[in-house]
Amino acid sequence: MPPAPRRRAARPGPPAPPAPPASPWLEAGARADQRERKRQAVLETAARLFNERGFHATSLDDIARALHVTKPTLYYYVRSKDDILLACVRTALGTMQAEIAAVRAAGGRALDQLEACMRVYTRIVTQDLGRCVIRIGEDPLPPPLRRELRALKAGIDGEFRRLVAEGIAEGSIAPCDPKMAAFMVAGALSWVGRWWRADGEFDARQVADMGVALLLNGILQRRRPLRTLQPG
Repeated sequence: MPPAPRRRAARPGPPAPPAPPASPWLEAGARADQRERKRQAVLETAARLFNERGFHATSLDDIARALHVTKPTLYYYVRSKDDILLACVRTALGTMQAEIAAVRAAGGRALDQLEACMRVYTRIVTQDLGRCVIRIGEDPLPPPLRRELRALKAGIDGEFRRLVAEGIAEGSIAPCDPKMAAFMVAGALSWVGRWWRADGEFDARQVADMGVALLLNGILQRRRPLRTLQPG
């Protein structure tokens, strides 16, 4: 039997080209993400200082020192102290609006939605950005920015009023004036942002649990019927 023909060994191909060196420049998306993270750090640091020292007593130099950057570096992320305060307020109230909208979209009883929204409200006003909304308020802002802040607050107030009205209609909330109820609930929850301390007796979740329970159930052993008053 004749021997099998030998197969020729495959010749090695050309060597693979070397991998291109890593670009020293971040991709556009990565640069944008990095810039946003740094801007968020500026806002959170500024909010903490505003809450501790007061808005007028805090300078851009103070914020730069706390971040270990130069003052000119701050101008890459913010234009002024007013710009920082408004961004803090927009972020806090925007987050609150988005989470309340998510609660509403999930559906369920109006009373359950109201309780969930109250917890959202309490959680945000115990964070640095949310505390800015409560502690600093709108007075330091120029009139155009003040109007924007009021519009953001009005949207949240409107959701609370609608939830109270829906709860009355479904029979889970005692008859009352929805506007007055919304003011009282938001006012009580807002004040948490002034007196609560992270190193205090209760953490933010415990305060939310107790505060929401008190507002929904009251402090009386035997409930009294709520009087519905006519305006004026």
